[in-house]
Amino acid sequence: MDKDLLGKTCTPCRGGIPPLDAAAAETLRQHVPGWTLEDEGLRIERSYEFGNFAQALDFVVRLGALAEEEGHHPDVSFGWGWATISWQTKKIMGLHENDFIMAAKTDRLFGG
Repeated sequence: MDKDLLGKTCTPCRGGIPPLDAAAAETLRQHVPGWTLEDEGLRIERSYEFGNFAQALDFVVRLGALAEEEGHHPDVSFGWGWATISWQTKKIMGLHENDFIMAAKTDRLFGG
């Protein structure tokens, strides 16, 4: 987990800026091991494993609260023993530093 990313909060994105280019996205991705660049670098994704459905659901609920607190929301899919989280800044249809901040915070939530 990257302490620099964990110390930041999401900044409101109103659109009108370009998404991160592939090189910048890969540089930030290296700070959140386990996450992969998807859709030609337009989003990041990671899957987590849990012991049962209740643990996966609890993680998703806690992630939802974090997303509301930060004002930045993931795409989530989950089921018995797993959850897949995808971050993208929808207003720019690509990646922003916010997505990597939230990836680091998602990892902390999973580990803590």
